[in-house]
Amino acid sequence: MVGRMLDSFTVESPFVRRARRTDPRVRLFCFPHAGAGAATFAEWPRLLPPEVELIALQLPGREDRIREQPLTDLTAAVRTLGLTMRPYLRGPFAFFGHSGGALLAFELARALRGRGGPQPEHLLLSGEVAPDRPPVAEPIHELPDEEFVAALGSLGGTAESVAGDPELMRLLLPALRADFTLGERYEYRPEPPLAAAITVLGGHDDERAPEQAMRAWQEQTSGAFRLRIFEGGHFYLNDRPRELAEEIGRLLLGGDQPRTEEVRPRCPAS
Repeated sequence: MVGRMLDSFTVESPFVRRARRTDPRVRLFCFPHAGAGAATFAEWPRLLPPEVELIALQLPGREDRIREQPLTDLTAAVRTLGLTMRPYLRGPFAFFGHSGGALLAFELARALRGRGGPQPEHLLLSGEVAPDRPPVAEPIHELPDEEFVAALGSLGGTAESVAGDPELMRLLLPALRADFTLGERYEYRPEPPLAAAITVLGGHDDERAPEQAMRAWQEQTSGAFRLRIFEGGHFYLNDRPRELAEEIGRLLLGGDQPRTEEVRPRCPAS
């Protein structure tokens, strides 16, 4: 599989999908949300500035790894990713994670610090409440299949063509349950704030990750903190990939920024 093209990515290992850049200024590692894989970010390489090289992480149980056993323990997932990403953690780099992927990115940054390893310059954390705050949404990972699928549908991240295909959902359910188990059983352990800048991104109408619960991420950094709110719900990033990619490019390449900064969505025209 090494070297085979997947959309705009080169498959360099079971975990690593890289969109190579000739002379990148920063490398962006992307952690997908529950049940999703590297294809979530397939459009991003052509939307991001050429100075940003994107690496999408592919966890077992997703897409071309669908028949592998998914990870259900966050500590094991962090340890595994830390090992597989080690050769790529050179030069400036940043992490982006959406929903459960945001928790994974955050805990990996803390694990790297604990081992004295290289640190991301920037954490871009999307659609996830601060780790030391109680979850807003009720847990769903133990629901019966029919109720679990209905709960997924209410989040808006599963295409109707997928949710309405019983055979496909049967294949996807183990990874989806594993990912929600990983996130919903997460237990925060207090540690000193990270030095990396943190930008929190979210949807204005996201009931699973409301703005106030995301704002508390500010306590997890001693560096710059920014809050970006987009029009949309929990999966605003699927509806506004270009807008989000432009914002990420500005954040990663824009140089010095204020200690705190907020950008809110423009009100729709009346």
